[in-house]
Amino acid sequence: MLKIYLIRHGKTYGNSLGRYIGITDEGLCEEGIAALKGRNYPKVQGVYVSPLKRCIQSAYLMYEEQKQQIIEELAECNFGDFENKNYQDLTDNSDYQKWVDSGGTLPFPGGESQQEFRKRCLKGFHKIVHDCIKKERKSVAVIAHGGTIMSILEAYADDQLDFYAWHVDNGSGYEVEIDEKRWQQNRRELTVTAKITMITTAEGNEQT
Repeated sequence: MLKIYLIRHGKTYGNSLGRYIGITDEGLCEEGIAALKGRNYPKVQGVYVSPLKRCIQSAYLMYEEQKQQIIEELAECNFGDFENKNYQDLTDNSDYQKWVDSGGTLPFPGGESQQEFRKRCLKGFHKIVHDCIKKERKSVAVIAHGGTIMSILEAYADDQLDFYAWHVDNGSGYEVEIDEKRWQQNRRELTVTAKITMITTAEGNEQT
């Protein structure tokens, strides 16, 4: 079995303000850096990362000794006209109200559609799984975005839940397992075996 840890990056300044941070390439805020320092994340044989700064920085803090492998398709959604804004900024935006009324299913004006985004994320995840099989890795971490993780789990988790049900906080995520033989036979499914929460300390006072 292949074990994959899907972990969301640490907090950014935009995250702290509730902004839609997609292609905005901001790094971690001081709070986000402090929260990841001294934490113990599961030991792995490889680390796959979104190309955006906040994920690269998070991966370094989580897995300093591991070489990062960038997967371009793991980048967060392009929120278009909503990018780097929060609901207060968009209160009088009619397009935003239409998007909210649709339950978040409409394409982002000037950005990606949910279909385009999710298809891209799954393409990146396929690359990771096939690379693990090729290199005979049994335990890896994927440091990406909330939307990326939700896309993967909505598509492949055996516990079939809605996209938004898979939301995780910064620095948290899910431990999942894949049967490599079944995957290679196009029986693509994963099992969520645990939820990772960012509460483990180097001193061992708390546990993930």
